Amino acid sequence: MNYFNYFTEIEDAFVRRRGKHLLLSPMDWALIESWKEMQIPLHVALRGIERAFDSWEAKPRKRTVKSLLYCQEEVEAQYAEWVESRVGAAGDQDAQTPGDTSEDSAFGRAEILNHLQRARLELLKIRDTRKAAGEDDFGEVLTRVVGLIAELEQDFGTSTVPSAQKLEVSLTGLERMLSDAILSVVAEAQLESIRDEVKEQLRPYRKHMEKLVYEQTFDNLVLKRLREQFGVPRLSLFYL
Repeated sequence: MNYFNYFTEIEDAFVRRRGKHLLLSPMDWALIESWKEMQIPLHVALRGIERAFDSWEAKPRKRTVKSLLYCQEEVEAQYAEWVESRVGAAGDQDAQTPGDTSEDSAFGRAEILNHLQRARLELLKIRDTRKAAGEDDFGEVLTRVVGLIAELEQDFGTSTVPSAQKLEVSLTGLERMLSDAILSVVAEAQLESIRDEVKEQLRPYRKHMEKLVYEQTFDNLVLKRLREQFGVPRLSLFYL
C-alpha cells in the first residue's frame, strides 16, 4: 500500500461512513500522517474508523461527526490491540499454525483464510471481466478491495491471537465500499426494476412492519439483488 493510497483510503472510509461529502482539514491530514509514521497498518486504521462510527450510530448525537479526530482514540486503540496480537508471531511457528482456532470464533484459522481467498479470487475474476469490457469506477473499487482483503489474509494468517470479530468489522467496511460502488454504476432502469420487484415482494408484509424496519429490509433486499446481478460474493464470516 503506497503513501498516496494510505491517505485516500482513509479519507474515502471517513467520508463514506459520515454519509455526506466533507473535505478533510489540514489537521485531519496531519493525523493521518501521524498514523503513517506510527506504521499503523491501513486495515487497522480502517477498522478503527468503522468501529468509531458504529459506536456513534449506536447512540446518535445531535452533532454530526465533522473531523477525523473523532476516530483517533478508536484507531489508536485498535492499533494497540493489533500490536499485542502480533507478539510472538514473527518467531513462534506454533502460533502460526493454520489450523489454530480464532479466539472468538468456532471456525478454524484455515477455514476463515479459505473463505477470504475464495472471495478475493471471485472479486479478481469480476474485476478482470469488467476491465476487459472497459475500465470503470467499479473495477477500480474492486482492485482496492482485493488489495485490502489480501492484507487481511496476511494479517489473520500470521497473528498470534487471531480475532474473527475484528476481521468481521473490517469485512463489513469492505462490503459497504462494494455496495456504494455498485449503486454508483448501476443503470437507473436496472435499479428501478429491482426496486419495483422488491416493493412487490414486501407488499403483503408492509402494513405489519414499522417504517424503519421496512426501509431497512427494503434496502437490504435491493442490495442483495444487485450483488447477485453483479456477481459480488458476500465477505462476512456469517456466510462461511
